[in-house]
Amino acid sequence: MIITITGNPGSGKSTLAKILAQKLNAERIYVGGMFREMAREKGMNLEEFNLYARSHSQVDVDADMRSAMKARKLEKEGKIVLAEGRMQFHLLPESIKIYVHVDSKEGARRIWNDLQATREGMERNQKKFKSYEEALRGTLERNITDAKRYKKLYGVDITNLKLYDFVVDTTLMTADNAAAKVLEFVRQKDKSPRAKKSL
Repeated sequence: MIITITGNPGSGKSTLAKILAQKLNAERIYVGGMFREMAREKGMNLEEFNLYARSHSQVDVDADMRSAMKARKLEKEGKIVLAEGRMQFHLLPESIKIYVHVDSKEGARRIWNDLQATREGMERNQKKFKSYEEALRGTLERNITDAKRYKKLYGVDITNLKLYDFVVDTTLMTADNAAAKVLEFVRQKDKSPRAKKSL
C-alpha cells in the first residue's frame, strides 16, 4: 500500500506523515529528502541547489520521479509506504491520496512560529521572513507559484481538491487528531490483509 500526502504551506503535512509512518510502521519518502540527496551528488548545499533548481525545471521532475520509483520499489518489497510531495499523488495514481489543508492565515502563523523556533524550520521554508505579515504574503505567493509551476510541468492543477481521495483540514485540529482521521479513512479505503494487520 502507498499513501501519498501533500497540502498547502503550514498545514502540518510533514508532521502528519511522521505520525502516520510511526503508527503504520511505514517507510516515509519525501521529495525534500530527494533534493538533499541530489544536492550532495552535485556537491552543493541545499540553498545552492534550490537556487540552481529555480532555473532548471528538470530538477523538480527528477526529484519527483526518484521519489515515486523508490515508493514503488519499497511497496514491491511488501512495505507500507508514505510518499510526501506535491506531485506524488499524480505520479502514483494507485496510491491513497491525502491532502492536508490549512487556512492561509493559520498556515502563515505556524510557519512564522517555526522560523522563530528552529534553524531547521528556516531551511525548510527557504525564506527568512521579518514578520508574520511577510510570512503570510510569502505563503500566498508560494501557493500561486507552486500551482503555476506544476501546471506547467505536469498539466495538473494541484489546487483541485477533487483529485484527492481524502482532504483533512488542520486549521483547528491537532496533528494527532488529523492522523486519527486519516487512519480511519485508510482503514475504510484499503482492504488488503497486510494493511488491516498494520492498522
